[in-house]
Amino acid sequence: MLDVRGLNCPMPVLAVQREVKANKPETLEVLADHMTAVQNITRFGNSQGYHVEYRENDDGDFVITLSK
Repeated sequence: MLDVRGLNCPMPVLAVQREVKANKPETLEVLADHMTAVQNITRFGNSQGYHVEYRENDDGDFVITLSK
């Protein structure tokens, strides 16, 4: 799981971009703490052919799942 909590935009999506470029994962889970990061990561994931889903957990953070 990639933890991007506490990072200001555009750092969360840049971290996801680096991970996708370096490892080309079939599935990637990302932990984020604000909706802007969720939206940006979703757009990026979709542009790379990933199916993207997210859910809000009990502490208000978001778990974003990118899968091929």
